[in-house]
Amino acid sequence: MRPLVATVDLSAIRHNYALAKRCAPQRQAFAVVKANAYGHGAREVVTALHDDADGFAVACLEEAAEVRALHASARILLLEGCFEASEYALAGQLRLDLVIQGAEQGEAFLAAGLDIPLNVWLKLDSGMHRLGFDPAALRAWHARLRNHPGVRELNLISHFACADERNHPLTEQQLESFLGLLDLDFDQRSLANSAAVLTIPAAHMDWLRPGIMLYGSTPLADLSAAELGLRPAMSLGAQLISLREVAVGESVGYGATWIAERPARIGTVSCGYADGYPRTAPAGTPVLVGGRRATLAGRVSMDMLAVDLSDLPEARVGDPVELWGAGLSVDEVARACGTLGYELLSKVTARVPRRYSH
Repeated sequence: MRPLVATVDLSAIRHNYALAKRCAPQRQAFAVVKANAYGHGAREVVTALHDDADGFAVACLEEAAEVRALHASARILLLEGCFEASEYALAGQLRLDLVIQGAEQGEAFLAAGLDIPLNVWLKLDSGMHRLGFDPAALRAWHARLRNHPGVRELNLISHFACADERNHPLTEQQLESFLGLLDLDFDQRSLANSAAVLTIPAAHMDWLRPGIMLYGSTPLADLSAAELGLRPAMSLGAQLISLREVAVGESVGYGATWIAERPARIGTVSCGYADGYPRTAPAGTPVLVGGRRATLAGRVSMDMLAVDLSDLPEARVGDPVELWGAGLSVDEVARACGTLGYELLSKVTARVPRRYSH
């Protein structure tokens, strides 16, 4: 078997969910499990949180159906709403909490004439300008849906654009926009994503939406996961499968972009961009070999990558390699690659086997 595995610590996910709840006592929290639980495995994560989570949040009906099959009674928030008129009947059958983010969805919901009333969340575009009603349109839709027989609860939701950057002026503007609708008699409200859960108590409202923090990656630009008390859930581990000496002036990898400036010892690792490791990772990106730091040398290939082991003379074929995990934060690797931990975690591909610990 190819020596590459993503090991997922489900106890870390439970710990991180509990931390979110401790940040906002008496609030409830949707555990965000979209995109296959950010690459960790939705089935396993939902099962692990079955008795802890107040609800789950997903991006599409297919994800919602998977969660409902695992949990008969949990509230399941459909974050982007339905995409086609035919989906409303299934949303009703699955008893979803349904986001309505625009007039087209609102009209389609009314036309569906569902027999079972649903919890409906009107989405406010509070300043991100991606989805949602402007305040005036949202007030009009509140009036249309407040006493509609197809609506069990009428709720309010929005999403921050810059909560990861503390004290960003747009965050305060968005909060003010949301609070400007407090005169409307919504049953429940939800605004706080992971960053807001951790740093903006005024945004906690009734329901939290912890996402990336569940998986042990920081949602903040200036505080690490460890500083926030988060535990990493995924460790991506491979092996050294080859070692060789490379003379001064010789190159490594596609494009010959890495040139040895001294006699070099190069190791080949059983992980590449077809596994989800970013092809854009530059030379110098950190990895752990046998628990000690090394750096990438040359371009990432489809199935392999090379590391400079010149300062690790004890390294041997078969040594374990941690691409990220408990010993090397996914956020540090992401910064080296010019991206976010969200992307690295969610892009680990299906050919990488997941192993779970509890």
